[in-house]
Amino acid sequence: MKITGAEVFVGGPGKNYVTLKIMTDQGIHGLGDATLNNRETLPAAYLKDYLIPCLIGMDPRNSEDIWQYFYLGAYFRRGPIAMAAFGAIDMALWDIKGKIANLPVYQLLGGKSRDGALLYAHATGADVDDLLESIDQYVAQGYKAVRVQCGIPDMPEGGYAIPEKGQHNDQFITKFTGDVPKLEIWDTEKYLKYMPTVFEKIRERFGDDLKILHDVHHRLLPREAAAFGKEIEKYNLFWLEDPTPADDQSALKLIRQHTTVPIAIGEVFNSLWDCKQMIENEWLDYIRVAVTYAGGITHVRRIVDLAAMHHVKTGFHGAPSHSPISMAAQAHINAWAPNFGIQEYLVLGTKECDALFPSDHVCKDGNFYVSDAPGLGVDFDEKEVKKYTYERGFHPVVRLEDGTMWNY
Repeated sequence: MKITGAEVFVGGPGKNYVTLKIMTDQGIHGLGDATLNNRETLPAAYLKDYLIPCLIGMDPRNSEDIWQYFYLGAYFRRGPIAMAAFGAIDMALWDIKGKIANLPVYQLLGGKSRDGALLYAHATGADVDDLLESIDQYVAQGYKAVRVQCGIPDMPEGGYAIPEKGQHNDQFITKFTGDVPKLEIWDTEKYLKYMPTVFEKIRERFGDDLKILHDVHHRLLPREAAAFGKEIEKYNLFWLEDPTPADDQSALKLIRQHTTVPIAIGEVFNSLWDCKQMIENEWLDYIRVAVTYAGGITHVRRIVDLAAMHHVKTGFHGAPSHSPISMAAQAHINAWAPNFGIQEYLVLGTKECDALFPSDHVCKDGNFYVSDAPGLGVDFDEKEVKKYTYERGFHPVVRLEDGTMWNY
């Protein structure tokens, strides 16, 4: 069995999904997702110009050797662009192998450890009343876990990922289109004073059973994050996400020494080597890598296995920049992983998205149920993708109120 060709498609409803299709001489094809949010054309070009020519003639069943060929064969290793491209190839090869075996990918990994995988939704509000209404909506839909973000009074832009007043009816997704990045303003002192009062009101309204997650988005210094974690322990958060920038892994040691609040980190990591130290030292509780730009199923499975040895659970990234292909790949890992924790899930299920990526995977009552279709269980309509064109965008940039650049 040989690979005979591969194509890359860029486009989708509301997002510039980068979809890879690998073809074989036996008529079986595989699909992968190389979407790197707001850098989409870069992994697409890397695939077209450098990787696909090397794939032609290879045996798609040798996914391990092909992964090593690209990773070890690259003089400049890792990085999100390369790993997103490698990840797309790896996903597509696992998809092909599942179709050859007529088995879903989770069976190739070792079978199911669970039926449904716990999801968390994104509840947001311009103010706390808005946020409470947003949480109400997801609790009514059966969600047992929600990430909560709230506007901070007197802070320009309100904080991180905050909608306009009353725009929380759907999961709020920041729009990144534009010719230059949007500017956000941040004030740590205002945030630290206000957010504990938000958690208190959530607990008063919804009790102790609702799983509350919160994303700091790298905005605090290690000492600030340690003090904040200690202060909010009484609200029993499911996790505190990205309390400090991920560049300095040892900063998590200080946080861990001063608080028992569970720490989740890793959505910007793209290899085992980015998170090896913090996992082995048990400085975190949930690892947040994504199968897309952490090198695909082959590499993420190694991260999951290492995490399992050190009491660390999975909490894969699930932003809307991940297409249904990569979300399906993560769903198969979630079904298998003995140390599964939770899966981030921003609603992708629009009619347009379902038409582009048909599947029988099901989200119900706050859980994701992976289908038994062979491979990843997601198809791709090449006619539908022609409706969409690439639209450049940027993540925002952040400054403090005095103008100093800060962490996004």
